[in-house]
Amino acid sequence: MRYWLRCYEKSGLGGAFGLPVLARRHALTLFTLLVMLLGASGEALAHAVAEGDKGYIQEIYGVHLISFGYLGAKHMVTGYDHILFLLGVIFFLYRMQHIAIYVSLFAIGHSTTMLLGVYFNIGINSYLIDAIIGLSVVYKALDNIGAYQRWFGFQPNTKVATLVFGLFHGFGLSSKIIEYDISSDGLAPNLLAFNVGVEIGQLLALSAILIVMGFWRSTNGFLRHAYTANVAMMCAGFMLVGYQLTGYFIA
Repeated sequence: MRYWLRCYEKSGLGGAFGLPVLARRHALTLFTLLVMLLGASGEALAHAVAEGDKGYIQEIYGVHLISFGYLGAKHMVTGYDHILFLLGVIFFLYRMQHIAIYVSLFAIGHSTTMLLGVYFNIGINSYLIDAIIGLSVVYKALDNIGAYQRWFGFQPNTKVATLVFGLFHGFGLSSKIIEYDISSDGLAPNLLAFNVGVEIGQLLALSAILIVMGFWRSTNGFLRHAYTANVAMMCAGFMLVGYQLTGYFIA
């Protein structure tokens, strides 16, 4: 990321907010696409499970490893807030060992709070926790454009931040699962299967992101458009925050 920031500073791009006119237009276009995508996702923004899956979860008893594994994978692949944060985390990571470290920290964080939250019935208001998750997207986008170094003169520990926000992402999922009142019969193995499914889904989403990023990075326009993409990601994060806080106050 430091290399990209040096290239960015040398390029003369910037302005009051660090965003030139052309980049603002591109950011507006990307933001509009993100709004349409996130708006179409509806309940997915709040870690909700599809109505059919919700009814299935509430009705079954006993151990159903394959079913819960499938539900976990499905949730991660369709969880746009998770994917946006994951995209931000790996945006400027090129080496697989670095990607593995950060993705593992995120997985440890959300697995811990998801499992413990459901097992010990620790729930947090879904709207508030999802607003925090939206802020995690904003944080990472700002980190990627070097805002903290430029504005405050310091760089937050990215590994610690990834782990901490992973904990919040896990609470977002556990809070929603608790609302469905899952049977205690077979709860532990079902939760483990669900978590394994989440990790499988995360690997699938990560693979797709890396393939797209690989092609994008090979183009001449990557450095020119990377800043714009992160500004659009930041706007999407703020939109998620606003969406959830609005739901909290009017629900």
